[in-house]
Amino acid sequence: MGGGTSLSSHRAGFGVFWSKGFTLAEVLITLAIIGIVAALTIPTLVQNYQERAWNTASQVFQRKLGEALRVMNVQGTLAGYTTTEAFVDELSKHIKITRICDNDDITTCFSDTVTWGDEEVDMSKIKKAKNFGDDKVGWGTNTIGVQFANGVNGVIAYNPSCTQDPFRNDVISIGENGIGTDCLAILYDVDGFKNPNTNQKDLRGLNVELSDPCAIELSDGTCFSEPFHPTPLTTAECDQLVADGYPINKCITYNDYWAGAVKKCYDMGYRLPNDNDLRKLAMEIYQDVNGNFSDNRYSDKAYEMGLISSVSTLTFWLWTNEEDSSINTNAIYRVFHYKETYRLSAGRYDGLSQAVCVVN
Repeated sequence: MGGGTSLSSHRAGFGVFWSKGFTLAEVLITLAIIGIVAALTIPTLVQNYQERAWNTASQVFQRKLGEALRVMNVQGTLAGYTTTEAFVDELSKHIKITRICDNDDITTCFSDTVTWGDEEVDMSKIKKAKNFGDDKVGWGTNTIGVQFANGVNGVIAYNPSCTQDPFRNDVISIGENGIGTDCLAILYDVDGFKNPNTNQKDLRGLNVELSDPCAIELSDGTCFSEPFHPTPLTTAECDQLVADGYPINKCITYNDYWAGAVKKCYDMGYRLPNDNDLRKLAMEIYQDVNGNFSDNRYSDKAYEMGLISSVSTLTFWLWTNEEDSSINTNAIYRVFHYKETYRLSAGRYDGLSQAVCVVN
C-alpha cells in the first residue's frame, strides 16, 4: 500500500535503537563499581557524621554544665563543700540529674570499662579524685557516678578548694573549646552506655587525665599500684607526718625510706600492704591455679607484674605497713627469693626495698 511502513523497517529501526543502549554485562559492571565506591565511602561518611554528632553533643553538654556552675558562683553556692556528694547535691538544683551512684557503685551510672589512649580502664577502680590525674591528689575527695536527663553519663570529683567569686565573670569560662573551672573534674560519655566508650569519641573529660590505678590485680580482686622505690624522708619531714596523722608511730634519725613509702601511698588515698596482702601476692607469684609450685613461674610472674626488671633477678623486697616494735630503726618487709618468700625486719634506711600500695 502506498505510504505504508513495512514490518522489516520497524525491526530495523528497533535494532538501531537497541544497539545504542547498554548490554547486560555493562550494567552489571557499572553496578559493581558503584557498590565498591559505596563500600569505600559510606563508612567514612558515617564515621564523620558520628564524630560531628559526638562533638555537638559534647559542646551542648559543656555549655549547660558551665551555665549551671556560673549560676552557682553568682549565688555563692559553688564552693565550700568537703565532699563530692554534697557538691553534686547542689549541682542537681541547676542541671537535671536523674540518678546519682555512690563511690562503691559507680558502674551503675557509668560504663564498666572505657578506653583512654591505648589503655582499657576499669571504672570500678576510679574511686578517688587523684585517679583523674596527679594534680588531683590534694583534693582528697571521692568520685561519684551521675546520669543526666539528656542521656549523658558522668563520673565527678569535687575540689574543696575551688574558686568562687560572685563578682567575677571569669571564674567559670565558657568558650568554643569547652569550659574552664578548678572546681571539679568530670569524665562524661555523651552516648551513655553505648559503645565505643572511647576518649575523643563519645567519651570526653574536663580536668581529667585518666589512668587505671590497679597495676597488679590478684585473682581475689586485691589491687596494687605500680611498684616504686620510695623517696627517703628526713627526721623533720617524718615528724611532720606524725603530727599530721599519718600511720607512723615514730621516726628515725636519718634517711627514712619506709616513711617515704607510707607517705606516697597515704597521699594517693591508698595504704602500704600488710604482711597478709604480700603473702597473697607471693601465692600468685610462686604457685599456679592448681597450687603447684614452679621454679620458672617466680621470675615470669614477678617480671610480668613489674616487680623485677629481668627474669634473671633472684631477689626483691617489699615494705609492709608494720614498724618493728622491738627495734626502733626497723620496719617489716617481705623477701621474695627465687624459691621462697619470708618476713624480715630491716632498717628503714634501706634504700633497696621497693613498695606497692593497696588500692582497694
